[in-house]
Amino acid sequence: MCVCLFQYMSGFGNEFSSEDPRCPGSLPEGQNNPQVSPYGLYAEQLSGSAFTCPRPANKRSQANYFSYFEFYENFHLILFASFSTFQGLHTVCGAGDAKSRNGIGVHVYTCNTSMVDRCFNNSDGDFLIVPQQGEILITTEFGKMMVEPNEICVIQQGMCFSVDVFGETRGYILEVYGAHFELPDLGPIGANGLANPRDFLCPVAWYEDRKVPTGYTVINKYQGKLFACQQDFSPFNVVAWHGNYTPYKYNLKNFMVINCVAFDHADPSIFTVLTAKSTRPGVAIADFVIFPPRWGVADHTFRPPYYHRNCMSEFMGLIKGHYEAKEEGFQPGGASLHSIMTPHGPDVDCFEKNSTAELKPERVAEGTMAFMFESSFSMAVTKWGLHTCQKLDKNYYQCWEPLRSHFNPNWKPGKQ
Repeated sequence: MCVCLFQYMSGFGNEFSSEDPRCPGSLPEGQNNPQVSPYGLYAEQLSGSAFTCPRPANKRSQANYFSYFEFYENFHLILFASFSTFQGLHTVCGAGDAKSRNGIGVHVYTCNTSMVDRCFNNSDGDFLIVPQQGEILITTEFGKMMVEPNEICVIQQGMCFSVDVFGETRGYILEVYGAHFELPDLGPIGANGLANPRDFLCPVAWYEDRKVPTGYTVINKYQGKLFACQQDFSPFNVVAWHGNYTPYKYNLKNFMVINCVAFDHADPSIFTVLTAKSTRPGVAIADFVIFPPRWGVADHTFRPPYYHRNCMSEFMGLIKGHYEAKEEGFQPGGASLHSIMTPHGPDVDCFEKNSTAELKPERVAEGTMAFMFESSFSMAVTKWGLHTCQKLDKNYYQCWEPLRSHFNPNWKPGKQ
């Protein structure tokens, strides 16, 4: 267990500025690129959007390094792997294409060893990381973040990062090409609700001045392939930075749940934490949705998730506890994929119990946290997900087989 204390700045998509206190005044005043930067630093801009994007969508940060990254010119030297399986990180499913900047990938990771003298840089898209077991210490060019289960973090496209672990560790990753995550629009909900901007945390500047004579390995993901090169110093040498394009983390316990208080069942879109929008209004490349502890009070209502066929793909995961629609067989660290227009819903035990339950106010999902990666893309499962992992539940469909017909042609409406 790491006992380090970390500092953060709060807010989603804010304009931040930060400098390592060991180098006061390291951010130039009033400009980005003076002829000679303070402390003899190099200035570099990291652009997360086109230069000409409208102000609300324009993402960039300016960083001041003391050694410039040599690896950019050397990445073509070594192509060493496909990303689908990479040292404890495996691709389960996905759709679209990194080359056309339109698509997603869903990955799982398992590891018990920290990254030593190596870092990762994703040129293809953003990583939304969902730890399920074990905390992870993520060192980025912008500073450090400690991320625990029931928290998430986002490492945006082009940002170098390294991960330290403190035992057996596993989790999920949603990768998005061609868009960045945003907070969903609230519409009639109003100004407050769901994930509030103030609860998102961004690291403060931190640098290390460290030579690595044996070689520091920088791994880059580009067009779905991995490239590597070596340099003789740590890449985490950013003394100061400012901008609105940063890594960030969020604690899921801070999600302000909106729920039904009269009757019927609202769509799970009310549980959306982050969304990566497509060009079609209201249609997401990917949504990150959670099913947190909450009160269920709706009258005359079957309260668990309803049976449905969806025009979106649904990848479900479980961080802790159990999932209310399938309490048996769906374990933390596991996942399910309900493809586009595939019927799904509560298993037979959940249906029978909740069809006759007394509808008094009750706590739902207490001590649990399930989530969903939902996408308008039709995702295909990889060979690793279907065969190589040897964890496929081939009997999953059997949870619905005992459902029986309750049709009664002689039924008469009664008093409600």
